[in-house]
Amino acid sequence: MTRIEEAKQNIISDELKNAAKEENMDSETMRKKVADGSIVIVKNKLRNIKPLVLGDGAKIKVNANIGTSSSQVDIDNELEKMRISIKYGAHAIMDLSTAGDLREIRQKLLQECPVAIGTVPLYEMVFKATNAKKSILDLTADDMFETIEEHCKQGVDFLTIHCGVNKQTTSRFREVKRLAGATSRGGTIIMEWIHYNKKESPLYEQYDRLLDILKEYDVAISLGDAFRPGATADATDRVQIEELSILGELVDKARDKNVGVFVEGPGHVPLNQVVTNIQIQKMLCKGAPFYVLGPLVTDISLGYDHIAGAIGGALAGMAGVDFLCYLTPSEHLRLPSLEDVKEGVIASVIAAHAADLAKGKSYAVERDNAISKAKKELNWEKVYELSIDPQKARTYRESMKLSAENSDVCSMCGEFCAMKRSSKIE
Repeated sequence: MTRIEEAKQNIISDELKNAAKEENMDSETMRKKVADGSIVIVKNKLRNIKPLVLGDGAKIKVNANIGTSSSQVDIDNELEKMRISIKYGAHAIMDLSTAGDLREIRQKLLQECPVAIGTVPLYEMVFKATNAKKSILDLTADDMFETIEEHCKQGVDFLTIHCGVNKQTTSRFREVKRLAGATSRGGTIIMEWIHYNKKESPLYEQYDRLLDILKEYDVAISLGDAFRPGATADATDRVQIEELSILGELVDKARDKNVGVFVEGPGHVPLNQVVTNIQIQKMLCKGAPFYVLGPLVTDISLGYDHIAGAIGGALAGMAGVDFLCYLTPSEHLRLPSLEDVKEGVIASVIAAHAADLAKGKSYAVERDNAISKAKKELNWEKVYELSIDPQKARTYRESMKLSAENSDVCSMCGEFCAMKRSSKIE
């Protein structure tokens, strides 16, 4: 029995009780939301981890992408990226590895990672075809579903699968003449497969088969947005919305099968279209949790994409997004370093916190109030503790030598410290 089936039968498990407590929600409210699909609890039934809770009323969560590439295969480095991501606040990890022993890499991550792990099985399908000296375009439906089931059996908690790429959306893509084309690796592979084989995508045509596999392991599906805009000029165009409409239909089918489902979104979106994108998704997908990459609010931020993404993420979160995928400073340029991963996670965690604060979430309000109180009291140890990066805050303040009489302030104001002087007046 999946979590959705339990919720529909009015069963409140210990897992659901704990999740509700973590989200400051009563158990019955969460049960109803799990039953109707507006909240998804993500955890493969084979794993013993803290579940990832996404959706209406839950705290906004952050995902960090890691993984090898043909230019760098170092599993120890990827494991360290995973540890850094979690240390600085990531709630989930996606393994996007495309080189090396992919199964072994996943296995090590699954063994060590205490949070939910997602994958894109299509990447391994390509890897297998290449190793067998075959073209990815020669893959059969059985090849595809075999790999998907392998990921579920191994313990992966959620899978990104581009089921909205079909003959209809591929045809529409050719019509819209985008500035930046398509930027989804998985999506473009499926488009090529459809074009080459002159057939419908098995991931769309045999969607029920896919859901049956996921249901067996209570694995959630993240419906990939193959036609997310890769340039702000392409945002909210016809192919993006057409795919989103199809994903809404697939959300309904997943819910009918009692499989957890959430929907991926853009991408590059100018500020004035961010809220509109969230509203359209929530309407077409009937309140399914929404997962966005950023979104990036400008195309010029190379080297600083984590900042552009945090701006979009904060606005998106305030508008109703449930899950933010981080962007690192090296996005679009290279595989991220350990420091890139840290900066990317922190930027997205700040965006998520800012959005929750704007929505009046008690945990966010209480933390902000607590650090403000500590600042006024010049309680620096408490300030460090409540900061998003305590070590950086400590290092910055202590980098300037303060005189004995000003040792309780910072070097910005010194003897003119407003907190200290206003406290005397009060």
